Amino acid sequence: MANLRLIITLITVLICLFSSFTKSSNVIKIDLPKSLNLTLSTDPSIISAASHDFGNITTVTPGGVICPSSSADISRLLQYAANGKSTFQVAARGQGHSLNGQASVAGGVIVNMTCLTNVVVSKDKKYADVAAGTLWVDVFKKTAEEGVSPVSWTDYLHITVGGTLSNGGIGGQVFRNGPLISNVLELDVITGKGEVLTCSRQLNPELFYGVLGGLGQFGIITRARIVLDHAPKRAKWFRMLYSDFTTFTKDQERLISMANDIGVDYLEGQIFLSNGVVDTSFFPPSDQSKVADLVKEHGVIYVLEVAKYYDDPNLPIISKVIDTLTKSLSYLPGFISMHDVPYFDFLNRVQVEENKLRSLGLWEVPHPWLNLYVPKSRILDFHNGVIKDILLKQKTASGLALLYPTNRNKWDNRMSAMIPEIDEDVIYIIGLLQSATPQNLPEMESVNENIIRFCKDSGIKIKQYLMHYTRKEDWVEHFGSKWDDFSKRKDLFDPKKLLSPGQDIF
Repeated sequence: MANLRLIITLITVLICLFSSFTKSSNVIKIDLPKSLNLTLSTDPSIISAASHDFGNITTVTPGGVICPSSSADISRLLQYAANGKSTFQVAARGQGHSLNGQASVAGGVIVNMTCLTNVVVSKDKKYADVAAGTLWVDVFKKTAEEGVSPVSWTDYLHITVGGTLSNGGIGGQVFRNGPLISNVLELDVITGKGEVLTCSRQLNPELFYGVLGGLGQFGIITRARIVLDHAPKRAKWFRMLYSDFTTFTKDQERLISMANDIGVDYLEGQIFLSNGVVDTSFFPPSDQSKVADLVKEHGVIYVLEVAKYYDDPNLPIISKVIDTLTKSLSYLPGFISMHDVPYFDFLNRVQVEENKLRSLGLWEVPHPWLNLYVPKSRILDFHNGVIKDILLKQKTASGLALLYPTNRNKWDNRMSAMIPEIDEDVIYIIGLLQSATPQNLPEMESVNENIIRFCKDSGIKIKQYLMHYTRKEDWVEHFGSKWDDFSKRKDLFDPKKLLSPGQDIF
């Protein structure tokens, strides 16, 4: 019944898909010399696919798309663009999971990175060399054959390795093992000058640290050496409900502080709003109506979601974790549910929901998502000002709201990726993942603007993730103390400003 309600609500809210967002634009002609041995596709269907991204908010038409057979193809393209008489800009595109055209290039060349896929596990099984166009789901499938897997994951596995590392890569394992960019040993990168460089913490470190979280500004990643560890077989997956926000965050913070003791391996939090869709399907059918009633009664309910990975259910650590969760946390009595699933099924859980939405034609809709990092010291102010005073007062809320803490020391400040520049041990990751229609998109974008304005007016030092600014001063503010280094790296590795113009930084 809960799933039926979810489907009905989505059908009601997500109608009249993004057809009104399609803008007509003539394809700009780019002539590549035969000596480059590159095929530039201008097929209308390929151009159309490359003109949109996951956000389905903008349409940016490229001049053509190439499908490289090797990194050498990309190198020749960039050398020609940098040194030729006819200069054009270039954007690497994986699955196009950006929100506002960040992986686009008006009139320039899109490099379809999904043409470059490969996974090679080292003999000692401590790392895998992965072509940048490979999906994370395929990385797992290949490494799992050897009994190993990456140690950190995004919530969604059907995105490319290169695209993820260009942004950061966050999910429920960040508190334990850090973001995906913290679990990379080496990269092959093609700079804006067409140079093919291998880099690491020891070799070409300026490029290595710049590219990780660098939004594609300094080079195109073609290979990443990813840290591996033992791949567990199963996951015990829990959800617990809270009606008090402070109690909820206190338990979250306690669990991430236990990461190296008997702690959990995954931790996130969701927020159920009475004006939104309440998906109770994780709970037993006998409890689903009780959960829905609870949300109606309190207006907001907080969901603590954790998982413990394991091979043998008889190991003492499993019972210790279960005891910790069931006996020492302060969730609402009786409102805890546990699933026991294969490890891969847990990691790939979002794909199940995607398939449902795709079958209903409700996946390729506008996604005005807002992703933020919020200091622990201001999380209650954020909750009261945003969750209670903005989101809960919307007419309807369509989508998922995530809120969970992570340990700051898992991030390497030498990398380009930004988190709040504050002296605190814990930061919160916020994901307001709303879906829209062409009709209500302006309203939802206005909500996002109100949230940003509230944070600024309240002095909450947030940072955005997957952000899109159109003014240089906003980018300077975003990168803060890193801006000078960021700008110098651009001049060093992409002096003609050819790469990733869709970010609107330079």
